[in-house]
Amino acid sequence: MSRIDKLLKRLLTLPKDFTYDELTRLLTYFGYKESNRGKTSGSAVAFINHDTGHIIRLHKPHPRPILKKYQMEEVIEALRERGKI
Repeated sequence: MSRIDKLLKRLLTLPKDFTYDELTRLLTYFGYKESNRGKTSGSAVAFINHDTGHIIRLHKPHPRPILKKYQMEEVIEALRERGKI
């Protein structure tokens, strides 16, 4: 099982300690690129798949880098809708 497979399996269990860096690695594997819209964007972040034009938007967690459950659920749903998982 590859690292990405393990990371995806971990995300699907909705762990309480899934980090923003882990999500970034996973979405990068699926062809998404992080884009924060300049200095005034605050914590708003978009992950854009330039091949399909699909965008996943979320707020970057702070002060701790741990994602909330609803954020993980939204990412899982978006990836399932696109047939990535």
